[in-house]
Amino acid sequence: MMTGVAHLPADVRASLRLFAFYLANGTLDLDLLDGFDYRSTVFHSGSSLEQVFAIYTNVLEVDPDGNVLNEGDAQYRAAQWIRRCCDPTYRIEPPFQAWETELHGP
Repeated sequence: MMTGVAHLPADVRASLRLFAFYLANGTLDLDLLDGFDYRSTVFHSGSSLEQVFAIYTNVLEVDPDGNVLNEGDAQYRAAQWIRRCCDPTYRIEPPFQAWETELHGP
């Protein structure tokens, strides 16, 4: 007998949708990325886009009820990685920890 399939909580799905919208629209963290048209850099290769989503989802925190707790922090950390790709002189503070940039899956 098959049991029900678990889905991401609605708040997490909404957070991912908005992140993808801001990213594709060129409006992710305007304070940090203002003046950088990062889309050509991020969308040029699948691995860049993959890393952006990995950072966002690794940093994203969700409470037991499925509510997103730190959407702004997750967006900011992803934006820092993007800024570094566009501006090699940009210094990421604090530096990324290994868990933040880890790629999961097959």
